Amino acid sequence: MGGFFGTISKQNCVYDVFFGTDYHSHLGTRRAGLTFYDGEKGFQRQIHSIENTPFRTKFDNDMHKFSGHAGIGCISDTDPQPLLVRSHLGLFALSTVGIINNAEALVEETFSGPGYQFMAMSSGKVNSTELTAALINRCDNLVDGIRYAQNVIDGSCTILILMKDCIIAARDRLGRLPVLVGKNDNGCCVSFESFAYHKLGYQDCYELGPGEIVKLTPDGVEQLSAPGDKMKICAFLWTYYGYPNSNYEGRNVEVMRYRNGEIMAREEIKNGTMPDVDYVAGVPDSGLPHAIGYANQSHKPFARPFVKYTPTWPRSFTPANQEMRNLVAKMKQIPVPELIQDKKLLFVDDSIVRGTQLRETVEFLYESGAKEVHMRSACPPIMYGCKFLNFSRSNSDMELIARRKVQELEGDEGQNHLEEYADGATQRGRCLLKAICEEMGFDSLGYQSLEGLLEAIGLPEDKVCTYCWNGKED
Repeated sequence: MGGFFGTISKQNCVYDVFFGTDYHSHLGTRRAGLTFYDGEKGFQRQIHSIENTPFRTKFDNDMHKFSGHAGIGCISDTDPQPLLVRSHLGLFALSTVGIINNAEALVEETFSGPGYQFMAMSSGKVNSTELTAALINRCDNLVDGIRYAQNVIDGSCTILILMKDCIIAARDRLGRLPVLVGKNDNGCCVSFESFAYHKLGYQDCYELGPGEIVKLTPDGVEQLSAPGDKMKICAFLWTYYGYPNSNYEGRNVEVMRYRNGEIMAREEIKNGTMPDVDYVAGVPDSGLPHAIGYANQSHKPFARPFVKYTPTWPRSFTPANQEMRNLVAKMKQIPVPELIQDKKLLFVDDSIVRGTQLRETVEFLYESGAKEVHMRSACPPIMYGCKFLNFSRSNSDMELIARRKVQELEGDEGQNHLEEYADGATQRGRCLLKAICEEMGFDSLGYQSLEGLLEAIGLPEDKVCTYCWNGKED
């Protein structure tokens, strides 16, 4: 994933951008960058790796060097950014969030002639922010350039541009990610997370529609390009990676998660599938609110049988190596023996993607004396790696535990019946649940239905992206 924050003000805004960007640290673990514009100093920029050190620590020593009334910052799981771009459209800083699936094809088809070059990253891949800049610069003005780039990109691309006198923000064409504007007496800010600017004294001002482009100045917001009619906002904003006190399209994340858990429990009671357990618990951290809702609806006691030790291993320190990630996940888990020993436990997790770390968690619970461990996923089985954002991306869909188990159960023929496998009420669905239980060590397993998830979010189905569950892009 990735996050962003920008401010333009009548006064120095360096620390607003610093703290606003820091409040997006939950969205990325690889790189971060800050860029400011000052009338005397011009553009000032710094980019750091945050793979082993959190954003705030990395940039703390840089802050005295920065000054300016306008700036943007980003947290990125992909490219080093923001980039400084000099072109016929002027000098500006650019940051993007999203995925360009057809990056190689765009370079080959559009920029293969003499006079074009792209700096490769250490992986050899094209920097997608640099490619976005090149696409924008094919047009005579920034607005047409942004529209052009978003139309030819297969995937999604949300854009922040810092100019000398304004910030231009563009939400991706189908609005898969939110872009929100806050305002105070001195200026405006733009953000992925609304709580980030609330903490800094800004009030809600405007939420961009899908594909909309706006210009921010200290005096307010000006629309440069109207939004489109079609929206496909990512459902995982509410399920997993959105911060609890943020709101997207008027729907609060924490409230949705409580409601989601309530709906799961309601359906289990109706279907007679709720097990007799001592406690309902959440897999920390994003599974907790789903579990609270489940416990409230089921009238089962809520408990925290284990907690995560985060002072030395917060999310920002997540290592890239999968083996080390599994070890770190295990080292984080601190049991409360009195709530585990000889107890029947039902856990709710936000999702089950590959299942590697969850299997470690179940083993840890049994080693700590649990009598039974039942698992519930707050969303349907993930059948497709995300092709629009960085969530649930994988080299192959067969890395996803649900798809892998379908292949093991029925071979290639099973791939023609994914919708049936995703429904736990069907014979194929029951077979999938049993197979995952056997591999993971659960005493029972249940998934939230897609209908239940959409009910919890409260937006029309045609406004929400559900591709990772049903493979439908439209």
